[in-house]
Amino acid sequence: MVLHVSMRPLAARAGALLAVAVVLVGCGSAVKGSQAAEDSSRTCPQAVLATLGSVLQRVYGEGIASERTGAAKHTIQASVPLREAVSKGDPVAAQAAARELLASGHMTNLRVTRGSQVLVDLGGAALTPLHGTITDRAGKAIGTYLTSVWSDSGFLAEGNGVAEGSVVLRAGGASIGGSPELTPGPTSDEGTLKRGSTVFQYTSFPAKAYPSGALRVYLLRPVRSTDELCGASAQDTVVNTLSRVAHLIYRAEGGHRTLAQIRRVQANTPLLEAVARRDPTATRAAVAALLHQHIVRLRVSDASGRLLVDDGGPFVLAPVTAPLTLGGQKIGSFVLSIQDDEGYLRLTKRLAGLSVLMYMGPRQSRLVKNSLGPSPGKVPASGIYHYRGRDFRVITVHARAFPSGPLLIRVLVPIPYS
Repeated sequence: MVLHVSMRPLAARAGALLAVAVVLVGCGSAVKGSQAAEDSSRTCPQAVLATLGSVLQRVYGEGIASERTGAAKHTIQASVPLREAVSKGDPVAAQAAARELLASGHMTNLRVTRGSQVLVDLGGAALTPLHGTITDRAGKAIGTYLTSVWSDSGFLAEGNGVAEGSVVLRAGGASIGGSPELTPGPTSDEGTLKRGSTVFQYTSFPAKAYPSGALRVYLLRPVRSTDELCGASAQDTVVNTLSRVAHLIYRAEGGHRTLAQIRRVQANTPLLEAVARRDPTATRAAVAALLHQHIVRLRVSDASGRLLVDDGGPFVLAPVTAPLTLGGQKIGSFVLSIQDDEGYLRLTKRLAGLSVLMYMGPRQSRLVKNSLGPSPGKVPASGIYHYRGRDFRVITVHARAFPSGPLLIRVLVPIPYS
């Protein structure tokens, strides 16, 4: 899953300020990975934005090659109704099949062609176009498709959250996708801009629009919002910034993204009726139907607190508790999680390039997840950690295991960071 994190008030105010004309004070160089983040000549705001820009590029990259893009391509290529519609050149059937694919949530856009005939063209403004071929049962090419997993609005929401700033999409010297307006015309790749007494630091990188065309992604934050991330050195600033990102990724898994799943559970009639009857067998069947659709584990109890069912993955984090009601009366409660330890590990790796160690049990001494490698030994809560010729800085995230209890996460920042 890719994270959705609510913006902090200061970052939220940035978007409103950027909606009016600003005075640019640019300095004209793009994000350059670890060199940008580690360059000791950079100011703290520049180091923070370079690091967050690197993270935002990884978020953008989720639309180019990731589990999400793999799932989208597989879903399209495995669709029998779409294949049959393309084989017949039937636009009505092709559009019906395409709407089902979009409803699955695996993609935001889909264009399907058969020769020069466009059978399907669904979806709104998007990024990261993905091309592919539709084949018949014998493997012969019968059509092509163009799809995306990143709508403009989706990417902006994700980017604003993970960077706690304002993300702007620009093409042809103007903002697009509903993102805030900057001064019309050319803008430097990196620099500062000012509105009234507020100065914003910004950075950017090139991107592709759907279905075609070039654009540029800008990330902006008020300079004063970077103060809390500043360290004694450029490296300290990078680590502080990535620590914030690691905590945000975790918080997202128990935050507002869970609301849709909480409502889904609370509105599930088979579950409510089973819990009201205090029927473990029927409750288990209802839980099984709810699992694996954005819920990785679900624990249900009746009104007296007696456990009826606990089903799902063994190592799950960020549990959320909510009541079950029927006819205005509380009939029970449940605990759910939308993320497991493997999911958090993959997110921190993909979005921030970080390694993760997770510990549970008495004094959090049992290593239950490890993306670093064999025999990591004792890892400090902070500071420098050496592993097989590599250097890391350690970040500690104090998390919650499922259904309760502490989960200790050691997040390792490679030095130099890239």
